[in-house]
Amino acid sequence: MADAVKLDARAPQYGNITDGLDENANLGICGWFLTGISVLITICTFPFSLMFCLKIVQEYERAVIFRVGRLRPGGAKGPGIFFILPCVDNYIKVDLRTVSFDVPPQEILSKDSVTIAVDAVVYFKISNPISSVINVEDATRSTKLLAQTTLRNVLGTKSLSEILMEREQISQSIQITLDEATDPWGVKVERVEVKDVRLPQQLQRAMAAEAEASREARAKVIAAQGEMNAARALKEASEVISESPGALQLRYLQTLQAISAEKNSTIIFPLPIDMIQKVANKL
Repeated sequence: MADAVKLDARAPQYGNITDGLDENANLGICGWFLTGISVLITICTFPFSLMFCLKIVQEYERAVIFRVGRLRPGGAKGPGIFFILPCVDNYIKVDLRTVSFDVPPQEILSKDSVTIAVDAVVYFKISNPISSVINVEDATRSTKLLAQTTLRNVLGTKSLSEILMEREQISQSIQITLDEATDPWGVKVERVEVKDVRLPQQLQRAMAAEAEASREARAKVIAAQGEMNAARALKEASEVISESPGALQLRYLQTLQAISAEKNSTIIFPLPIDMIQKVANKL
């Protein structure tokens, strides 16, 4: 049902083309007269006329043929050899290969009032040669201009953080919007990629300062947590040592051994505070 509704909605866009094909059967008296003269000239000048009548298009090309200004029935011709009548037939070659182009950097004001420069790359191809010739003057140029406008419109509704973090979603949104707009032109937009987002120098310095301050804050928190864990471990160690008087003496001897191993010329012997207080009281 959804497909039927979509086809019905698009029917008016291609109705003119279908009508033109049906009317090609009647070119009018003047059209048939010119066609007859062209056929007669072709027969009289055979085989030299083959140089003007036989045309070749490549595998990736199609030819849209007009006879006396009217589109010939049967659709686009090619690939290979096709035949035209001199003087009355005119044809236009359409390249069906995928084309890529860079969208020039666009100065965009984001949703949070930040001016940025954004450039992108668009990949598209001609899917309907007849529509690309009849419905638009220059399908490639029109697609490029529309891509610039669509890039501005889509990014103008996003904040700076969304533009920096949601590039893939933004590219898909631009691709869908472009594909819907260029469908009547016979153009299929295959892919859109946002290449680069350039910020003003002042904003870059502000963001760098913000990131540096955030890292310093995290470093201080981590250092404070380390000190707290170390103090907790020292407290537990002191409780273990206080349970045995000999443990403190062993720890004292281990400290002296560590100091002497470094070949220091000065060794400090700590004295208990209780002993110093007793000596001071006697004096």
